[in-house]
Parts: sequence; structure tokens; C-alpha cells
Amino acid sequence: MKLISWNIDSLNAALTSDSNRALLTREVLRNILALNPDIIAIQETKLTAKGLTKKHAEILAEHAWEYEIAWRSAVEPARKSYAGTLFLYKKALNPVITFPEIGAPTTMDAEGRIITLEFEDLFVTQVYTPNAGNTLGRLEDRQIWDQKYAEYLSQLDQTKPVLAVGDFNVAHEEIDLAHPDRNHFSAGFTDEERQGFTHLLAQGFTDTFRHLHGDIEGVYTWWAQRVKTSKINNSGWRIDYALVSNRLADKVVKSEMLDSGIRQDHTPLLVELEF
Repeated sequence: MKLISWNIDSLNAALTSDSNRALLTREVLRNILALNPDIIAIQETKLTAKGLTKKHAEILAEHAWEYEIAWRSAVEPARKSYAGTLFLYKKALNPVITFPEIGAPTTMDAEGRIITLEFEDLFVTQVYTPNAGNTLGRLEDRQIWDQKYAEYLSQLDQTKPVLAVGDFNVAHEEIDLAHPDRNHFSAGFTDEERQGFTHLLAQGFTDTFRHLHGDIEGVYTWWAQRVKTSKINNSGWRIDYALVSNRLADKVVKSEMLDSGIRQDHTPLLVELEF
């Protein structure tokens, strides 16, 4: 199984805008499709509650005609066109699709953050974890989310093995960001968020990138858009992950970041399993 996961930061813009950034995004999307993955997981679609428009569907049908689509958008009382996730999966796969709610606080369960595909031998689930916010105003709610999400993955794992991918919005260890010394009180690197991720792994999950590559340094998945030189200087964070149930770890043959050129923000992840 070959899967690619990517926080696209607006699928609508990627498909319909003619801005320079949208053109860069479309180039990355074309490169993803050229790799012919079995499944593509996309986070932060920012679609409306109605999901894909007719134009979106037509564009995807033209360029991703081999794939079926499962999407989940934010709905009231959540903010409009906020967060959201989407799967593209090969038509022959025929998974059972669920859109779980985990008992998260505030509007988090209404923000379209999780989709799960169930296959005969495993679950494939993606997540767009809530950000704690620039002033950490959502940190307490984020801690509850982390606990509830860990419980959810653990429940899946009791039934069959799990592959969980997405934007987890946390750099787990100091090696996972370029400047840990100046970010201990920044969203995505607080002690609370890091402990939440440690707790998640302790439920029986493996960080596939570290499993295959060990303590390699300087490999990240996100570079801040607001800092023009962040990617040039590789001042990044590793906040996107592909996790597997521990008993699947020896099935993982590839877990790496794909080159997204000069485009800042998130870069796609590629993970391959051999059964």
C-alpha cells in the first residue's frame, strides 16, 4: 500500500485560483498523482459545509479519475470553510468509510478533522489536529482532544491494525524542529502537546519516520509562510506524521517527505507498507 498525506491549506485555492501560490500547490498535487498512490489523504481543505463544488468535482474527475472521494467539512457551530479533510482512494479498494466524533471539546468534532477508511486487514485514518493557537488560547481544549484521539486510535487498534496519518500539529522532540530553544512556549512545542503525543505513541503506535531513519536531523514537514526565508534556511518543524500500530512497524518500507520545491507551508508525506 502506497499512501501520501498532505496538508494542502485550501483545496479550493489549489483547484481554482490562479495565484502564484496556487500554481505551486497544483504542481505539487500533479507530482503526487504522478506517483500513483493507492490513497491520498488531504488535510485543511477549507471547503464549505456542502463540500466539493461542481467545478471541484470536474477538475478532480479529470486529473484524478482513478480515485473515489470521501470528504468531511466543518459544519455549524464550527467556523465556515475551516479545517476539513478529504481522502482520494483507488476505486478498486472499496473501504467502509466513517466520520468519527471523539467527544472533543467546543466545536472540534464539528470541524471535519477525522476520516477513517476500514479495510479487511487494517484501518487507514487521517487527522487534522487542532492548533493550540498563537496565544495558546486553545491549549486546554487541545489537551482534551489529544486524550480523546489517543483513546479513539487505541479502540481501532483493538479491532485491527491502524495506519494513522495527517497533520498532528506537534513537534514531538527537540530534533523535530530547527529552533527548539526559542519555541518551548509556542503552539506545537509546548510540554503539554509533546506529552500528549508521547502518550499517543505509548498506546501501541510507531512513528514510522523515526523507525526507519533514526535520529536524522534537519528533516521537516512544515516551514512558516510568514517568514520568507524559512524554507531556504530550512528553519522548519516536523509536525506531520505517519503512525502505525506497533505490530505493523516491520511492514513499513518507506516513510519520507516529498519535495515540494519552493512552496512553503506543509510538504507531503509518503508511506509505503508491504504485506
